[in-house]
Amino acid sequence: MAKPTKEKLLEWYRQMVLIREFEETCNNLYAQKRITGVYLHLYSGQEAVGVGAIANLRPDDHVITAYRDHGTALARGVDPKLIMAEMMGKKTGTSGGKGGSMHLASREHNFWGGYAIVGGHLPLAVGIAMEPRYNDKDAVVLCFIGDGASNNGYFHESLNMSAIWNLPIVWLIENNVYGMGTRVEDASGQPELYKRADSYGMKTLGRIDGQNVIEVHEAVSQAVDYARTDGPVLIEALTYRYRGHGVSDRQYDDRLSEELEHWKTYQDPITILGNHIKERFKNVEKDLQRIEHEARDIVKDAVDYAEQSPAPGYEDLISNVYVK
Repeated sequence: MAKPTKEKLLEWYRQMVLIREFEETCNNLYAQKRITGVYLHLYSGQEAVGVGAIANLRPDDHVITAYRDHGTALARGVDPKLIMAEMMGKKTGTSGGKGGSMHLASREHNFWGGYAIVGGHLPLAVGIAMEPRYNDKDAVVLCFIGDGASNNGYFHESLNMSAIWNLPIVWLIENNVYGMGTRVEDASGQPELYKRADSYGMKTLGRIDGQNVIEVHEAVSQAVDYARTDGPVLIEALTYRYRGHGVSDRQYDDRLSEELEHWKTYQDPITILGNHIKERFKNVEKDLQRIEHEARDIVKDAVDYAEQSPAPGYEDLISNVYVK
């Protein structure tokens, strides 16, 4: 595979910086109770997985994920203003203000959520993938899975059915080391999660470095090409989240602060990509700085848009409940 161009690398950098800025702003807004709700699950630290994977998709392909969905929605091209409006429960949000942080979706982008039930989106990915296979299309479904969902019955049923029916799905496990507060090796008899593919006779590309956007892109590119014609593929991306399972959850006590600092210092996905760009191309520092400034402006505009948007009313509350 040819090396990514300068333009492509800068675009990936832009997306990753935007996601980080968006998520950290959401963290502050949640602390100020300007974003409300029981949970807020942030993508900070995992940006390379979503950006590198989704960069391989066509507009007619599909994306579905769990509740850590803001980053993947941004990577899929959903408007930050509409996402922020949804975060704040406003009528102009992607789901009309009725879904909130865990239920983002955009039909325009074939981005189907955003689901709060652990593993609950996996059978839906199977259903979505049945349509192109049934109608002889070559669209694929990219389904993100948290490592904690890999011990769920939905996981077994969905991967098994995708293999039986030879469905065009790329199953991408985002192994961020912890399922809520439990380390993977303490919850799974087989902590190398990609090896689950053997149980279903499914192709796997193994475990990849989820902090390296280029490696993610290359692996998912192979998986997407295979899935379009030959059936499901399972990949495990090793990554790390910088905050608790939800931002209200305490994650890092004194024993884990050193681990967190290591990932932030040596394995941060934005730093890794930025260093790669500076090594390959001369005089790009100003480009990177410009991208960072623009990301802050975009997120600020999104917050302003959301705060100025109306809240849903009674008619909005009762809409989309029944089909006539």
